[in-house]
Amino acid sequence: MAGPAPIPYDQRDGFIWMDGGLVPWRDAKVHVLTHALHYGSGVFEGARIYEGEVFASLRHAERLRASAEILGFEVPYSAEQLDQAFRDVIKAQKLDEGYIRPVAWRGPEEMGVAAKHSKIHVAVAVWDWGSYFPMEERLKGIRLCFAKYRRPDPTTAPSTAKAAGLYMICTIEKHRSMDLGYNDALMLDWRGYVAEATGANIFFVKDGQIHTPDADCFLNGITRQTLIAQAKARGITVHERRIQPEEMAGFEQCFLTGSAAEVTPVSEIGEYRFTVGEITKSLMEEYSALARPSTRPDKLRHLAA
Repeated sequence: MAGPAPIPYDQRDGFIWMDGGLVPWRDAKVHVLTHALHYGSGVFEGARIYEGEVFASLRHAERLRASAEILGFEVPYSAEQLDQAFRDVIKAQKLDEGYIRPVAWRGPEEMGVAAKHSKIHVAVAVWDWGSYFPMEERLKGIRLCFAKYRRPDPTTAPSTAKAAGLYMICTIEKHRSMDLGYNDALMLDWRGYVAEATGANIFFVKDGQIHTPDADCFLNGITRQTLIAQAKARGITVHERRIQPEEMAGFEQCFLTGSAAEVTPVSEIGEYRFTVGEITKSLMEEYSALARPSTRPDKLRHLAA
């Protein structure tokens, strides 16, 4: 029997931080002629909240600002001010565990491709959000199909920015994978190499070593960077390189990483099969401990800054 329908995001209660202060959740609105709605001139972040703290908070704040600069505008708040906004809205929502979404966008002052004089707006919302993939499927490994769309050539799109418009093809492919009975889709890059899933980076394990695509045309995720540092701290060799799809036949384990996905084992990508092995399990457990202030190992504490 299906559970209750989720509450639409515009009909929730509490507070959202918007343009410098807290406003009632239902009053945090934008006009239909907002530039970002029509032309994709917006950037965002996504991070997990553990025990009332945002994991890698300053790194997410700094990346939001960096993404905006790539799109040609400036977020009117410093990383430190954004970090304080994160804390303020978490406190206002009385949230201990959940998800945080900072977003910056061009407003409604100009409508057209050119909008150099539009005002830049910033908002931060938090909400309770459990596992990105069903937990029972995470534990046995999720299933991916192959996406039809590919990550674009970085000379045709700002691939190093977490820009809203870049996720259009991700939504298309995520929906297609779900319609086909899968959890997600693996996207190749424009050259045909393995790139990433629709909202998470990908890793493979072979002979006790880790292989992951070189992040030269997609977002170098903060969780990706954290996982690589984790593995190297444990003495595991990590190869960042171009990976041909057919190489997956020789990999033993596979997992995804992302702020929402955390560390998620993969059991299947198209015709390729993987086991949820010890390296995947141990990194998954270690990341879970690292993310929470109360269980964070001292030797890895710098990764949460």
